[in-house]
Amino acid sequence: MTKADLVDKVTSLGDLTRRDGEVIVDTLFESVIGALKAGDKIEIRGFGSFRTRQRNARTGRNPKTGEKVDVPAKRVPFFKPSKELRDSVNPTGIKSSPKSETGKDAHVDPHHPPAM
Repeated sequence: MTKADLVDKVTSLGDLTRRDGEVIVDTLFESVIGALKAGDKIEIRGFGSFRTRQRNARTGRNPKTGEKVDVPAKRVPFFKPSKELRDSVNPTGIKSSPKSETGKDAHVDPHHPPAM
């Protein structure tokens, strides 16, 4: 879904013009961005929370040249979904962990999934 799709969804819910829908969506995004810039936490019940996390300085590597690069410390935005949102995305009846043939939980490495 794009920002334009979101504006269309907002305008279709009521007696709003497209311009009114754009103002509503822009105001929401600007408010979230402004609060994160100020270091505040935003919590929307039933949806999730936004906050910033501090990343420490580190030495990275340029993937093209292999040259070492100093990466400065920085704050990054972080979103944590609410339990209600997680449950709605993962409805009951779907198993959360795969079972091996013996019936015990099988470990699946997310970087190296099993061959099919």
